[in-house]
Amino acid sequence: MPSYEPVTALLRGLDVLRAVNRLNTAGVRDIHRLTGLNQPTIVRMLETLIHAGYVIRHPHQPLYMPTGKTLELSGGYALHRQIGVAAIPVMSRLRQAVGWPSDVGVFDGDAMVVAHTSRGEGRFLFERRTGFRAPILATSLGRAYLAFCAEAERERALTLAARSPEPWNALAARPAEVAACLAGIRAAGYATMDDAYASREYGGLASAIAVPVLAGGLAVASLNLMYLRDAIGLEGVVERMMPLLREAASELGGLITGIAQPTG
Repeated sequence: MPSYEPVTALLRGLDVLRAVNRLNTAGVRDIHRLTGLNQPTIVRMLETLIHAGYVIRHPHQPLYMPTGKTLELSGGYALHRQIGVAAIPVMSRLRQAVGWPSDVGVFDGDAMVVAHTSRGEGRFLFERRTGFRAPILATSLGRAYLAFCAEAERERALTLAARSPEPWNALAARPAEVAACLAGIRAAGYATMDDAYASREYGGLASAIAVPVLAGGLAVASLNLMYLRDAIGLEGVVERMMPLLREAASELGGLITGIAQPTG
């Protein structure tokens, strides 16, 4: 148990900094949409962050942007790099076995950070880079993680997702539907990509399935398999490739046990 109650002003300042960093260029209304904080509080936090050197104001518009100093805050974060390195041989073998690329993602609030991708190993129309943030309720990576992660992380992710206007995040405001969706994923053992997200990001041409990477019975990451819809359907992917995807996730879970411990 913590010795003291959390400092509310600090929590609010971090929420505002996170919103600015996520949006890259943000107005007060944008920050309010993501944080729920009122305008005077947001402005006060922004002025403080400007004073500290983490945010600058656009010279001609009421917009705010993160500075390079924000990079200092991630200097000690190595989990995604460690998992990414551990995943390289596992995902290369998976790519060779199934012919389709994969991403491995690590939880980051309302998204999964791609720690490694095998999309560059061979031909694939849709590239992604390490560090890409995959929306938690839109992607198979995010859904697979949510279904098998610790309850505290699930609640945090859904709370943050509910603040976003993206259509797939509307589900976060309907707890019964969320529970049913995640129960279905747990029963099936895998998650699929949201159709609206697939249409926006890939023109409906590609999709993905994902499974959790478990350590101690809880998700510490998730591993997907991308595929082109005109080449193979979901049923074919599940029937022919799911065993190999699960085997890779199990191997990866064994490798990263000790690198990351799930939080309860």
